[in-house]
Amino acid sequence: MSDGPVSSTIDNGAARGQSRLRIVHRTVVAYQGLVHASYNEVRMTPLTMPGQLALEARVEVTPRVAAYRYTDYFGAQVVAFDTQAPHDRLEVVATSLVEVDPYTTVRPAPASWEYVTAPHRRDRAIEWLVDRSGTTPDPEVAEYARARAARLSPADTALDICGWVHERMAYVPGSTGVSTTASQAWQAGSGVCQDFAQIVVGALRSVGIPARYISGYLHPFPDAPVGRTVEGQSHAWVEWWVGDWESFDPTNNLPAGSDHVVVARGRDYDDVPPLRGVFSGRSGSVLTVTVEVTRLR
Repeated sequence: MSDGPVSSTIDNGAARGQSRLRIVHRTVVAYQGLVHASYNEVRMTPLTMPGQLALEARVEVTPRVAAYRYTDYFGAQVVAFDTQAPHDRLEVVATSLVEVDPYTTVRPAPASWEYVTAPHRRDRAIEWLVDRSGTTPDPEVAEYARARAARLSPADTALDICGWVHERMAYVPGSTGVSTTASQAWQAGSGVCQDFAQIVVGALRSVGIPARYISGYLHPFPDAPVGRTVEGQSHAWVEWWVGDWESFDPTNNLPAGSDHVVVARGRDYDDVPPLRGVFSGRSGSVLTVTVEVTRLR
């Protein structure tokens, strides 16, 4: 989905400027007993793409393992490893240095419904239009999206839905889990960034706007001085296609910008977990995650 209308504009967000961020993402899995083997995949490496350049990226694992990298179906960089040595603790530290400057490209003007929903474009974007169990919208959300789509352009519909979800949902850390669906979070009236993103993705798809779930990092303090390390966040937001891909953070109700670092894209959270694995041993584990972000420019 790269073709767009003939007319084009430059995003007004260009004035925000470029940022250079160092990110240290540390995950510790403490098993409740000795584990004899574990098999894992890590998606913690920022992408190099238009508007974002990964200058450095490494993933270190304790206990030491042999690992290999591959690119998954949706373009994310995956580090896969396994260990057969007995262990009761697994630590993964991903360190990256990335430059983000997402507002310097010339983009197509927002398209009409006829353009966005043309059959050949729907065929090309089918993976970003099909419902998943995690993103199927609550009936109230789907009804609202249809009503707005009947009155607004695709671009304005997407922005309106984001604002509505932001207003109606409370951000409550720990209120949901990775298996919580968009409908469950909506009915509860609260959630975390994953839930905001999945609700919006499902709403957009319900009216024919291709939408994808984005996993990455967020520097939460735009005004933090250069060199100060702060507690950052693993974060989720959305992209939708209305002539070109537009990126938006519904949790904070603003366009994703130079404080957002893209790691992976998928249909929902299940395509892009930062760490996924299985192990052989006593059931149960405790997961501890920290993210540190330092603005270097």
